[in-house]
Amino acid sequence: QVQLVESGGGLVQAGGSLRLSCAASGIIFSINDMAWYRQAPGKQRELVARLTSGGTTNYAESVKGRFTISRDNAPNTVYLQMNSLKPEDTAVYYCYFDIRTPRLEVWGQGTRVTVSS
Repeated sequence: QVQLVESGGGLVQAGGSLRLSCAASGIIFSINDMAWYRQAPGKQRELVARLTSGGTTNYAESVKGRFTISRDNAPNTVYLQMNSLKPEDTAVYYCYFDIRTPRLEVWGQGTRVTVSS
């Protein structure tokens, strides 16, 4: 069984930075995509950043130039470096793994990020 454990959320002032981490436990042979999503109060969950197995990154327009997604191959950890944070970045952030082998789609439990103005 594969589980994702997130860390790094918290309270920060506008303009500050946070680094989120998401580590996978369990047996994973290969991963397709790794991603971060977020869900603000009263809003739908949205894609923030995606990293493909080939190294391609995609970002939501609202975070381009401020957020960076990266990974460690061992031990299957993905990061989200968030700089120049804005109050509108306040949300619960979820990591997501699209695992090729074994075939699984797994979500983390979420970590809350609050940006004060």
